Amino acid sequence: MKTKLLYMSFNAVKLFNNVIKVMFLSLIPALILSCTQKAAPPAAAPAPVLPVSTLSASTETTFSEYPAAVQGAVDVDIRPQVGGYLEKVLVNEGAYVKAGQPLFQINERPFREALNNAVAALHAAEAAVANAQLEIDKISPLVANKVVSDIQLRTARSAHRMAVANAEQARAGVATARINLGYARIKAPVSGYVGRIPKKQGSLVSPTDPEALTRLSDIHEVHVYFSLGETDFNAFNAKYPGRTFAEKLKNVPPVALKLADESEYPVKGKIDMVDGQFDKNTGSITLRASFANEAGTLRSGNTGKIRLGVNHREALLIPQSATVEMQDKMFVYALNKQNKVTKQPITVGGISGNQYLVKSGLRPGDRIVLKGFEVLKDGDAVVPEKLTTSLK
Repeated sequence: MKTKLLYMSFNAVKLFNNVIKVMFLSLIPALILSCTQKAAPPAAAPAPVLPVSTLSASTETTFSEYPAAVQGAVDVDIRPQVGGYLEKVLVNEGAYVKAGQPLFQINERPFREALNNAVAALHAAEAAVANAQLEIDKISPLVANKVVSDIQLRTARSAHRMAVANAEQARAGVATARINLGYARIKAPVSGYVGRIPKKQGSLVSPTDPEALTRLSDIHEVHVYFSLGETDFNAFNAKYPGRTFAEKLKNVPPVALKLADESEYPVKGKIDMVDGQFDKNTGSITLRASFANEAGTLRSGNTGKIRLGVNHREALLIPQSATVEMQDKMFVYALNKQNKVTKQPITVGGISGNQYLVKSGLRPGDRIVLKGFEVLKDGDAVVPEKLTTSLK
């Protein structure tokens, strides 16, 4: 019995081993197949869809800006023409005055007394003329009757002429005294705005004072002065038709004035003067543009920038936002026929609003990526969002 049980156990173990061997052999091909297969590569990211524009040429205007200084049409230093104590200040600083309006009053009593003295001297001179005439009238009949020599008549006539000359001199003295008396009241020579008044009531003033009483600015029209370098001036000179420079100035379009706060003065100006020579120290020449200033917005001493427009034919304009600057060079992302990008260097020739004028690096018909190019590199493909939009 025991021998039979041992035999059955041995057969069971043998059967179990055979089953294990069969299962192991069946797994070997699967393991070999799994080891020989390569891992599938990850799916490629789709090309980004980005806005693209096709460049086209057009006539455009760009602007160049030049620092400028504003002056009134007339800026007058008000100075006394006679000396004396400043008795009254008749205006306030910053006030608008009209031509002929009194500004200051100098003590006039010394000048009034000088006028009275001159008038008295004139009366004495006129009396001397009358006395000399009487002498002529007295001697004339005596000479006619040969009672006295004619030399006395000639002497009397000479004395009369001297008396007349003295009277004329005295009359001129009266006029001078009257003028000096008038100078004691200082009036505005032009309409305009009063500047600072450093001298106050009671100050002693003189025509030789280094500092003026005040400055008066007539700003109904203002002159804006700016300078051009030699290269810019030559380009400016060649740009407009005309045989003479005066004719060229007539063909210059109106110019704009950009104020210190970056706003634009609402009235356009006209260039009406060019200096006769270059400044040898700066190598520049001064030009003047005149602007109407009826509202008095501009004052003498204001600063700003003159904007000169330049017309460009067959110009290419691109948005500033479509460019990237690296190491002082400007680039755009241009597309080829396969819609792959290339970082293209360009040269900028000017600015028109928020767009660059392309001087070189691009041609009409080229396509550029407008935005979203921050992650692109050379050779990357993109899907153009628009292929027909042209930049102008």
